[in-house]
Amino acid sequence: MHFSLTLAASLALSAVQASPIVKRTGPVTTPKVNDGIILNYALTLEYLERKFYQDGLANYSQAEFVAAGFEDPFYTNLKKIYEDEKTHVSFLDTALRTANITPTVELEYTFPADDPLSFVTLSSVLEGVGVSAYLGAAASIMEKDYLTAAASILSVEARHTSYIRASLGESPFPDPFDTPLGFNQVFSLAGAIITGGNSPVTLPFMAFPRLALQCTQYYYEADRSSVTFSGAFTAAQKFSVDKNTPIYAVFFSGLDKLPVQVRITAGNKDYKIDRLPAGIAGQVYVVLSKSSTAFNDENTIAGPAILEVYPKGQAPSEPLPKCP
Repeated sequence: MHFSLTLAASLALSAVQASPIVKRTGPVTTPKVNDGIILNYALTLEYLERKFYQDGLANYSQAEFVAAGFEDPFYTNLKKIYEDEKTHVSFLDTALRTANITPTVELEYTFPADDPLSFVTLSSVLEGVGVSAYLGAAASIMEKDYLTAAASILSVEARHTSYIRASLGESPFPDPFDTPLGFNQVFSLAGAIITGGNSPVTLPFMAFPRLALQCTQYYYEADRSSVTFSGAFTAAQKFSVDKNTPIYAVFFSGLDKLPVQVRITAGNKDYKIDRLPAGIAGQVYVVLSKSSTAFNDENTIAGPAILEVYPKGQAPSEPLPKCP
Protein backbone atom coordinates (compact mmCIF):
# COMPACT_ATOMS: atom_id res chain seq x y z
CA MET A 1 0.00 0.00 0.00
CA HIS A 2 1.68 3.21 -1.15
CA PHE A 3 0.35 6.75 -1.27
CA SER A 4 2.87 9.44 -2.16
CA LEU A 5 4.19 10.85 1.11
CA THR A 6 5.73 13.66 -0.94
CA LEU A 7 2.28 14.48 -2.33
CA ALA A 8 0.81 14.45 1.17
CA ALA A 9 3.46 16.90 2.33
CA SER A 10 2.84 19.14 -0.69
CA LEU A 11 -0.89 19.18 -0.01
CA ALA A 12 -0.24 20.10 3.61
CA LEU A 13 2.05 22.95 2.62
CA SER A 14 -0.51 24.32 0.16
CA ALA A 15 -2.70 25.43 3.08
CA VAL A 16 -0.28 28.20 4.02
CA GLN A 17 -2.31 31.19 2.81
CA ALA A 18 -4.32 31.71 6.01
CA SER A 19 -1.60 30.90 8.53
CA PRO A 20 -1.07 33.30 11.44
CA ILE A 21 2.61 32.31 11.54
CA VAL A 22 4.82 35.29 10.64
CA LYS A 23 6.31 34.92 7.16
CA ARG A 24 9.75 36.10 6.18
CA THR A 25 9.67 39.43 4.40
CA GLY A 26 13.36 40.28 4.77
CA PRO A 27 16.56 39.05 6.40
CA VAL A 28 16.06 36.48 9.15
CA THR A 29 18.44 35.25 11.81
CA THR A 30 18.54 32.14 13.95
CA PRO A 31 16.20 32.85 16.89
CA LYS A 32 17.42 33.19 20.47
CA VAL A 33 15.59 30.73 22.70
CA ASN A 34 15.33 29.63 26.30
CA ASP A 35 13.71 26.61 27.89
CA GLY A 36 10.34 28.33 28.25
CA ILE A 37 10.27 29.18 24.56
CA ILE A 38 11.25 25.62 23.66
CA LEU A 39 8.51 24.15 25.87
CA ASN A 40 5.90 26.38 24.22
CA TYR A 41 7.32 25.46 20.80
CA ALA A 42 6.86 21.78 21.66
CA LEU A 43 3.37 22.44 23.05
CA THR A 44 2.41 24.21 19.81
CA LEU A 45 3.31 21.08 17.85
CA GLU A 46 1.65 18.70 20.31
CA TYR A 47 -1.62 20.65 20.14
CA LEU A 48 -1.49 20.31 16.36
CA GLU A 49 -0.97 16.54 16.56
CA ARG A 50 -3.64 16.08 19.23
CA LYS A 51 -6.23 17.88 17.12
CA PHE A 52 -5.18 15.94 14.02
CA TYR A 53 -5.83 12.56 15.66
CA GLN A 54 -8.97 13.80 17.40
CA ASP A 55 -10.42 14.82 14.05
CA GLY A 56 -9.31 11.65 12.29
CA LEU A 57 -10.89 9.37 14.86
CA ALA A 58 -14.08 11.43 14.70
CA ASN A 59 -14.21 11.48 10.90
CA TYR A 60 -13.36 7.85 10.07
CA SER A 61 -14.65 4.69 11.67
CA GLN A 62 -12.81 1.50 12.43
CA ALA A 63 -14.62 -0.16 9.52
CA GLU A 64 -13.49 2.59 7.14
CA PHE A 65 -9.86 2.14 8.16
CA VAL A 66 -10.17 -1.63 7.63
CA ALA A 67 -11.77 -1.07 4.21
CA ALA A 68 -8.81 1.19 3.31
CA GLY A 69 -6.39 -1.66 4.08
CA PHE A 70 -5.53 -0.87 7.72
CA GLU A 71 -6.61 -4.03 9.45
CA ASP A 72 -7.06 -4.48 13.19
CA PRO A 73 -5.48 -3.63 15.55
CA PHE A 74 -4.54 -0.49 13.57
CA TYR A 75 -7.58 1.49 14.77
CA THR A 76 -6.86 0.57 18.39
CA ASN A 77 -3.25 1.63 17.99
CA LEU A 78 -4.35 4.89 16.38
CA LYS A 79 -6.41 5.64 19.47
CA LYS A 80 -3.32 4.92 21.58
CA ILE A 81 -1.32 7.44 19.54
CA TYR A 82 -4.07 9.99 20.17
CA GLU A 83 -3.88 9.31 23.90
CA ASP A 84 -0.11 9.78 23.77
CA GLU A 85 -0.51 13.18 22.12
CA LYS A 86 -3.11 14.21 24.72
CA THR A 87 -0.68 13.22 27.47
CA HIS A 88 2.14 15.20 25.84
CA VAL A 89 -0.07 18.30 25.74
CA SER A 90 -1.03 17.91 29.40
CA PHE A 91 2.57 17.30 30.47
CA LEU A 92 3.99 20.33 28.65
CA ASP A 93 1.16 22.60 29.79
CA THR A 94 1.76 21.56 33.40
CA ALA A 95 5.53 22.02 33.09
CA LEU A 96 5.06 25.57 31.82
CA ARG A 97 2.55 26.50 34.51
CA THR A 98 4.78 25.01 37.21
CA ALA A 99 7.57 27.28 35.97
CA ASN A 100 5.18 30.28 36.03
CA ILE A 101 5.35 30.57 32.24
CA THR A 102 2.18 31.24 30.23
CA PRO A 103 1.43 28.24 27.99
CA THR A 104 0.16 28.52 24.45
CA VAL A 105 -3.28 27.20 23.51
CA GLU A 106 -4.85 25.09 20.79
CA LEU A 107 -5.11 27.02 17.53
CA GLU A 108 -7.09 26.41 14.32
CA TYR A 109 -5.83 23.95 11.74
CA THR A 110 -6.52 22.77 8.21
CA PHE A 111 -5.56 19.15 7.62
CA PRO A 112 -5.60 18.14 3.93
CA ALA A 113 -6.96 14.63 4.39
CA ASP A 114 -10.31 13.47 3.04
CA ASP A 115 -10.22 9.70 3.51
CA PRO A 116 -8.50 7.17 5.79
CA LEU A 117 -5.56 6.60 3.44
CA SER A 118 -4.70 10.28 3.04
CA PHE A 119 -5.17 10.72 6.79
CA VAL A 120 -2.68 7.97 7.63
CA THR A 121 -0.27 9.25 5.00
CA LEU A 122 -0.40 12.76 6.45
CA SER A 123 0.06 11.22 9.90
CA SER A 124 3.37 9.77 8.72
CA VAL A 125 4.54 13.18 7.49
CA LEU A 126 3.48 15.00 10.69
CA GLU A 127 5.03 12.42 12.99
CA GLY A 128 8.28 12.63 11.04
CA VAL A 129 8.31 16.42 11.41
CA GLY A 130 7.65 16.02 15.13
CA VAL A 131 10.68 13.77 15.53
CA SER A 132 12.83 16.26 13.61
CA ALA A 133 11.53 19.13 15.75
CA TYR A 134 12.41 17.53 19.08
CA LEU A 135 15.76 16.35 17.77
CA GLY A 136 16.66 19.78 16.45
CA ALA A 137 15.65 21.51 19.69
CA ALA A 138 17.57 19.16 21.98
CA ALA A 139 20.90 21.00 21.75
CA SER A 140 19.27 24.26 22.93
CA ILE A 141 17.64 22.85 26.10
CA MET A 142 19.53 23.95 29.21
CA GLU A 143 17.68 22.26 32.08
CA LYS A 144 18.58 18.57 32.31
CA ASP A 145 15.12 17.53 33.52
CA TYR A 146 13.53 19.20 30.49
CA LEU A 147 16.07 17.54 28.21
CA THR A 148 15.24 14.12 29.65
CA ALA A 149 11.51 14.75 29.24
CA ALA A 150 11.98 15.92 25.64
CA ALA A 151 14.05 12.83 24.86
CA SER A 152 11.33 10.65 26.36
CA ILE A 153 8.67 12.28 24.15
CA LEU A 154 10.97 12.08 21.13
CA SER A 155 11.44 8.33 21.47
CA VAL A 156 7.67 7.82 21.58
CA GLU A 157 7.13 10.04 18.54
CA ALA A 158 9.77 8.00 16.71
CA ARG A 159 7.85 4.81 17.48
CA HIS A 160 4.69 6.43 16.17
CA THR A 161 6.52 7.30 12.96
CA SER A 162 7.88 3.80 12.48
CA TYR A 163 4.50 2.19 13.10
CA ILE A 164 2.65 4.48 10.70
CA ARG A 165 5.32 4.11 8.01
CA ALA A 166 5.19 0.31 8.30
CA SER A 167 1.38 0.41 8.08
CA LEU A 168 1.74 2.29 4.77
CA GLY A 169 4.16 -0.29 3.40
CA GLU A 170 7.15 2.03 3.77
CA SER A 171 10.41 1.23 5.53
CA PRO A 172 9.88 1.88 9.26
CA PHE A 173 13.51 2.96 9.63
CA PRO A 174 14.87 4.10 6.24
CA ASP A 175 17.97 5.84 7.63
CA PRO A 176 20.32 4.97 10.52
CA PHE A 177 19.86 8.55 11.82
CA ASP A 178 16.80 10.74 12.26
CA THR A 179 16.92 14.26 10.82
CA PRO A 180 17.13 17.33 13.08
CA LEU A 181 15.45 20.53 11.93
CA GLY A 182 15.81 24.09 13.19
CA PHE A 183 13.07 26.12 14.87
CA ASN A 184 12.28 28.29 11.85
CA GLN A 185 12.31 25.27 9.55
CA VAL A 186 9.74 23.43 11.67
CA PHE A 187 7.61 26.54 12.11
CA SER A 188 7.60 26.96 8.34
CA LEU A 189 6.08 23.49 8.04
CA ALA A 190 3.65 23.93 10.94
CA GLY A 191 2.57 27.30 9.57
CA ALA A 192 1.14 25.56 6.53
CA ILE A 193 -1.41 23.82 8.75
CA ILE A 194 -2.03 26.41 11.47
CA THR A 195 -4.66 28.58 9.80
CA GLY A 196 -6.06 30.70 12.63
CA GLY A 197 -6.55 31.21 16.33
CA ASN A 198 -5.01 33.48 18.95
CA SER A 199 -2.28 32.46 21.35
CA PRO A 200 -1.27 34.42 24.47
CA VAL A 201 2.30 33.48 23.59
CA THR A 202 4.39 35.03 20.83
CA LEU A 203 7.24 32.77 19.79
CA PRO A 204 10.34 34.30 18.15
CA PHE A 205 10.12 32.23 14.99
CA MET A 206 9.47 33.12 11.37
CA ALA A 207 8.35 30.99 8.45
CA PHE A 208 10.39 30.93 5.29
CA PRO A 209 8.64 31.31 1.93
CA ARG A 210 7.01 28.14 0.72
CA LEU A 211 9.06 25.88 -1.53
CA ALA A 212 6.79 24.07 -3.98
CA LEU A 213 7.75 20.82 -5.68
CA GLN A 214 6.46 20.25 -9.19
CA CYS A 215 4.26 17.16 -9.04
CA THR A 216 5.73 14.07 -10.63
CA GLN A 217 4.12 10.76 -11.50
CA TYR A 218 7.20 8.88 -10.39
CA TYR A 219 8.64 8.17 -6.97
CA TYR A 220 11.82 9.96 -5.96
CA GLU A 221 14.96 7.82 -6.01
CA ALA A 222 18.36 8.81 -4.64
CA ASP A 223 21.08 9.32 -7.24
CA ARG A 224 18.51 9.15 -10.04
CA SER A 225 15.46 11.43 -9.89
CA SER A 226 15.29 15.06 -10.92
CA VAL A 227 13.41 17.65 -8.87
CA THR A 228 11.77 20.86 -10.10
CA PHE A 229 10.97 23.65 -7.66
CA SER A 230 7.94 25.39 -9.17
CA GLY A 231 8.15 29.17 -9.40
CA ALA A 232 11.19 29.21 -7.13
CA PHE A 233 13.39 31.48 -9.25
CA THR A 234 10.60 34.01 -9.60
CA ALA A 235 10.07 34.00 -5.82
CA ALA A 236 13.81 34.16 -5.09
CA GLN A 237 14.17 37.47 -6.90
CA LYS A 238 12.46 39.12 -3.92
CA PHE A 239 15.63 38.34 -1.96
CA SER A 240 18.17 40.04 -4.25
CA VAL A 241 18.69 36.90 -6.31
CA ASP A 242 19.23 37.10 -10.06
CA LYS A 243 20.14 34.63 -12.79
CA ASN A 244 23.82 34.89 -11.89
CA THR A 245 23.36 34.13 -8.18
CA PRO A 246 24.40 30.57 -7.31
CA ILE A 247 21.60 28.85 -5.41
CA TYR A 248 21.74 25.40 -3.86
CA ALA A 249 19.09 22.86 -3.01
CA VAL A 250 20.25 21.55 0.36
CA PHE A 251 18.90 18.12 1.31
CA PHE A 252 18.61 17.19 4.99
CA SER A 253 18.64 13.43 5.48
CA GLY A 254 19.69 11.93 8.80
CA LEU A 255 22.75 13.91 9.90
CA ASP A 256 23.72 14.75 6.32
CA LYS A 257 23.24 18.14 4.66
CA LEU A 258 23.89 17.73 0.97
CA PRO A 259 23.93 20.73 -1.41
CA VAL A 260 23.19 20.48 -5.13
CA GLN A 261 23.45 23.61 -7.28
CA VAL A 262 20.19 24.37 -9.06
CA ARG A 263 19.70 25.66 -12.58
CA ILE A 264 17.01 27.92 -13.96
CA THR A 265 14.61 26.16 -16.30
CA ALA A 266 13.33 27.46 -19.61
CA GLY A 267 10.89 30.26 -18.97
CA ASN A 268 12.95 31.68 -16.10
CA LYS A 269 10.44 30.69 -13.42
CA ASP A 270 11.59 27.43 -11.86
CA TYR A 271 14.73 25.99 -10.31
CA LYS A 272 15.69 22.41 -11.06
CA ILE A 273 18.26 19.78 -10.16
CA ASP A 274 18.83 16.87 -12.52
CA ARG A 275 19.72 14.25 -9.94
CA LEU A 276 19.06 13.78 -6.26
CA PRO A 277 22.19 13.17 -4.18
CA ALA A 278 23.15 9.61 -3.34
CA GLY A 279 22.70 8.26 0.17
CA ILE A 280 19.45 9.98 1.15
CA ALA A 281 16.38 7.99 2.15
CA GLY A 282 12.98 8.25 3.79
CA GLN A 283 11.42 11.57 4.75
CA VAL A 284 13.94 14.07 3.38
CA TYR A 285 13.77 17.86 3.73
CA VAL A 286 15.08 20.39 1.22
CA VAL A 287 15.65 24.14 1.40
CA LEU A 288 17.03 26.62 -1.09
CA SER A 289 20.18 28.31 0.14
CA LYS A 290 22.57 31.01 -1.03
CA SER A 291 25.47 29.00 0.38
CA SER A 292 26.89 25.57 -0.38
CA THR A 293 28.59 25.36 3.03
CA ALA A 294 26.76 27.49 5.62
CA PHE A 295 23.31 25.94 5.95
CA ASN A 296 21.73 28.44 8.31
CA ASP A 297 18.61 30.57 8.48
CA GLU A 298 20.44 33.62 7.21
CA ASN A 299 21.21 31.90 3.89
CA THR A 300 17.86 30.14 3.45
CA ILE A 301 15.55 31.71 0.88
CA ALA A 302 12.75 29.09 0.80
CA GLY A 303 11.63 25.82 2.33
CA PRO A 304 11.62 23.30 3.68
CA ALA A 305 9.79 21.04 1.27
CA ILE A 306 9.42 17.34 2.04
CA LEU A 307 10.23 14.43 -0.23
CA GLU A 308 9.88 10.69 0.35
CA VAL A 309 13.03 9.24 -1.20
CA TYR A 310 13.79 5.60 -1.99
CA PRO A 311 17.21 4.05 -2.51
CA LYS A 312 18.13 3.86 -6.17
CA GLY A 313 16.28 1.02 -7.88
CA GLN A 314 14.03 0.32 -4.87
CA ALA A 315 11.02 2.55 -5.55
CA PRO A 316 7.61 0.82 -5.73
CA SER A 317 6.58 -0.28 -9.20
CA GLU A 318 2.92 0.51 -8.46
CA PRO A 319 0.74 2.31 -7.85
CA LEU A 320 2.47 5.34 -9.30
CA PRO A 321 1.84 8.73 -7.68
CA LYS A 322 -1.00 10.77 -9.15
CA CYS A 323 -0.91 14.52 -9.54
CA PRO A 324 -3.99 16.43 -8.35
